[in-house]
Amino acid sequence: MKFQLLITAAILLSGIFFGFGQSNEINTFDCFSILVGKDASADGSVMFAHNEDDWGDRIVNIFKVPVAMHKPGETVQMKGGGDLSQPEKTGSYLWLEMPEMEFSDTYMNEWGVTIASDACLSREKNPEITDGGIGYWLRRGMAERAHSARDAVKIGGVLVEQYGYTSSGRTYCIADANEAWMMAVVNGKHWVAKRVPDDQVAIIPNYYTITSIDLSDTMNYYGSTDLIEYAAKNNWYDPEEDGKFNFRLAYSDPGNLENMGNIVRHWSAINHLFSNGYEIEDEFPFSYKPGKKIELTDLFQVLRNHNEGSKYDESEGYAKGNPHEFGRAICSSTTQYGFVAQLRKDLPKEIAYVLWLAPFRPCVHPFTPWYFGMSDMPGGFAESNYRKALETHFNPIENVFEFAPDNKFLEFVKDAKKVDENYGEQIDQIREQINRLEKEILQNQKTFEDRLLKMEVNEPDKLSKSVNEFSMEQLEKSMEMIK
Repeated sequence: MKFQLLITAAILLSGIFFGFGQSNEINTFDCFSILVGKDASADGSVMFAHNEDDWGDRIVNIFKVPVAMHKPGETVQMKGGGDLSQPEKTGSYLWLEMPEMEFSDTYMNEWGVTIASDACLSREKNPEITDGGIGYWLRRGMAERAHSARDAVKIGGVLVEQYGYTSSGRTYCIADANEAWMMAVVNGKHWVAKRVPDDQVAIIPNYYTITSIDLSDTMNYYGSTDLIEYAAKNNWYDPEEDGKFNFRLAYSDPGNLENMGNIVRHWSAINHLFSNGYEIEDEFPFSYKPGKKIELTDLFQVLRNHNEGSKYDESEGYAKGNPHEFGRAICSSTTQYGFVAQLRKDLPKEIAYVLWLAPFRPCVHPFTPWYFGMSDMPGGFAESNYRKALETHFNPIENVFEFAPDNKFLEFVKDAKKVDENYGEQIDQIREQINRLEKEILQNQKTFEDRLLKMEVNEPDKLSKSVNEFSMEQLEKSMEMIK
């Protein structure tokens, strides 16, 4: 099947802005994710690459939330007013919090379960919602409770069916050291999840990519039992005319599938990682075997991509200005941060799970490792603390630079905006600095981990201190570079 390449002038002029379902969320369609199975990566890890894109100037608070015990009957009140029951115990996790935003936080928990998402418009206009529905608390609920990616999918499915999802639609990318999943949710109480094969890579911009499903194959799929029946009832799917059920075609907003911002980003990434290549008109697969084993640095480069060297480079090699002034690029004007989660088995959890983070703009900022085993977050990367942050998460912020003048994340924001003023003349030198620094950090990582594995595993304080020191050393090199 060929993709239709229609896109309206209104979408082009508006920078591809859309309104979302029940939540009235206004967001740009620029988030982007890649999931790499453990047999498709060079080091045997599951990898999860993601650019988080959101409108406006933002801060990102980074917290380490400890294990928490809860009293019988304890609940939390969700944004829509409903109560979510707390389990007896919730796990520890790294939390990248973006104040005000309902669908933008990233989590990595103590079992390596890492969760972020990509908005996907659905065609559902009459969602079933109970007790105000669930939005923000869906991924947080999964992160606090799940011991595996598969476990997170099951938990998420129960929550969607209990409350109903409040945004138009979304795909949650969920990974651990064994498996990677995509969980597509629709406004209301319908959802489906598909496992990424271990030897394959899956890419998603901002449209649904799950096509055929087989809910009887519970090794690879989960979902609403009435998913096909409900689509047929709403005239989104006709078994006689359409043949085999295709979730993507049945539940997607049709215009969303034709969005060139989505298609070009998908095409650009798939051709970077797949040696045989695809044409822009081709139907892209849910997942595929890459041309070679995927390295961390391959994913770094994709998250930095602006379609350089192709006819979709609208800056024409930066001759027309910085590439963030134009749409349809993976690294865009709305990118708030990029990360690659490196999730490995058979290592102590303190070093097994690594969040390689590029604050704000991946193309001008290096990725540095934030290990799950860090007990203390670097100073200056969070306002207040994790308890206060949850209480005030939806409070409006008029000006982030006035609200958090000393926040170190904003130093990366200011640096990137300054580079944009003269991008073409600076980027080659910046790339050289980034490549040199990331090569050094990757070499340091191996030396550090080899040394750490020789430590006594029953010395958690010593281990934690070493992880803190190493992570801070690498981050300081990044901070020094932007100065």
